[in-house]
Amino acid sequence: MAEEAKNVLGTVFQKGQGLGNRLFCYVSTRALAKTYGYTFATGGRQFLDADFLHLDLGEEVGDTAPYLSYEEKDERLYLPTAASDLTRGIDIRGTDEAMLDLLRSHGKEKILLSGNLQAEAYFGALRDEICSWLFVDENLVDASYGAEDLCILNVRGSEYADSPELFLEKRYWTDAMALMRRENPSMRFCIITEDVEAAEKLLPGIPVHHGTPAEDYAALHVARNLIVSNSSFAFFPVYTSRNVRKVIAPKYWARHNVSDGYWSTAQNIYSIFTYLDRKGRLFTADECRKELAAYRVPETRKREENDPEVLRVKKRNGRKNLMNKALHKAERMLHRS
Repeated sequence: MAEEAKNVLGTVFQKGQGLGNRLFCYVSTRALAKTYGYTFATGGRQFLDADFLHLDLGEEVGDTAPYLSYEEKDERLYLPTAASDLTRGIDIRGTDEAMLDLLRSHGKEKILLSGNLQAEAYFGALRDEICSWLFVDENLVDASYGAEDLCILNVRGSEYADSPELFLEKRYWTDAMALMRRENPSMRFCIITEDVEAAEKLLPGIPVHHGTPAEDYAALHVARNLIVSNSSFAFFPVYTSRNVRKVIAPKYWARHNVSDGYWSTAQNIYSIFTYLDRKGRLFTADECRKELAAYRVPETRKREENDPEVLRVKKRNGRKNLMNKALHKAERMLHRS
């Protein structure tokens, strides 16, 4: 008797994805497989690089030919906030309802998902299970990061640091620190980052720590108070934490610095975060969703690399980068004196 075909839902990890992006693909695909009755599978395991979490990777994808490859739908705005925002566009995607309809229908036996896959709608109903899926080894945990009077700032530098539309400005961090001190005047701060140099330039005088990805993940996981960046790395260590008390995140996420109401992406509104705007005001996730629902997306068009507007924006942002670097250097010199 022939073996009955089973419905399989998988994802393939890609070279060049950051750990946060890989974990979103893993968690969302596994959660959707469980929700809609698929067997979970993964491929590209050599790129996952998350052995410290001891993940159950499901079945091996192997040959991808029998699978329907489904790339999550995105939506783009083309605005003069950066040259790439005019040529590649600003990703403002939300939940892909067509993808969910496909999974509900079981119209295909084998499906591979790709994309951001960062919407809480994909996995939010299974938070307790996700906490067991992403279990952090006790031997990685430094309990001192979980002190009641300590707030961790997860500063993202690297390629962000040269993008003024993306790299969070100093005011975001100082406004968030002031709000934390309002609740506890004795609050101490330290930075967890992959880019020590950028963090020290941005916030001189605050202790900076950088370990392995596993050590940095564990530090965020045990923290009670956090100010996070617009990077995906911090999400799951915080989401699966039993210690976390308060998390401040940048409103509008990857376009906190420049947005007039759009989110990049709309997927990055999470129930566990409170969101800080450029005026120092805090918003709940529900308030952010309500505002976004009322936002009217403007009509924009894609530009070519040699478009005069693209060249103008590139020159403007280059000048802004130089000014920011000079300002950070002056602040460091003042701090040392």
